[in-house]
Amino acid sequence: MCISTNARRSKAIECAAVEIHRLTVDDGPRLRTIRLRALRDAPDAFGTTFEESVVWPEASWTSQLAKLATFVASRDGADIGMVRGAAHADIADAAMLLSMWVAPEARGQGVGDALVGAVVAWARGQGFRTLLLDVADTNAPAIAFYARLGFVPNGVVSTLPPPRQLIGEHQRALDLSPPSREHEPEGREKGLDRSRTNSGPRGSDGSKGSS
Repeated sequence: MCISTNARRSKAIECAAVEIHRLTVDDGPRLRTIRLRALRDAPDAFGTTFEESVVWPEASWTSQLAKLATFVASRDGADIGMVRGAAHADIADAAMLLSMWVAPEARGQGVGDALVGAVVAWARGQGFRTLLLDVADTNAPAIAFYARLGFVPNGVVSTLPPPRQLIGEHQRALDLSPPSREHEPEGREKGLDRSRTNSGPRGSDGSKGSS
């Protein structure tokens, strides 16, 4: 599918060529390639290190694809971003957003928005009510990005595994519950909107900016 999340024409053109794919268990080599690139590019953004992952056998990558919903963004045949989703180990109605990464050359073009959107759609489709993620306290761009998408701190804090335990993280949550309808005008469910005084078209607000 093609993604465009920015109203400005220049970025809309760039986003039009971006496709989001969910990987299958046959895509182990593809996952390995982009994941290792992510770990080299942003070593302090992930709990796993490049040195650990580079020696994993092919079966390990296949196993990850069987357990985790894995989405990759590509453009012109090249993979430029990835993200994964998984059920939370302890909270029945919560999912985790994991392994989020966008290639440096693709940042600021809506790719991050599209990847998060893919996990949000997956989580809602699975019936989860909350989507959680962990982000490093020092990663200001990522914090701002997630805040713009509606993720808010929930008070859970942690650190990266040794030897990077000095890097603190905090958890953010996105409510996936459907919007409440209790304040909608009477008659909305029947296709009526009594707040309108004429049949002319409504204006719309601009689309969100891109990551």
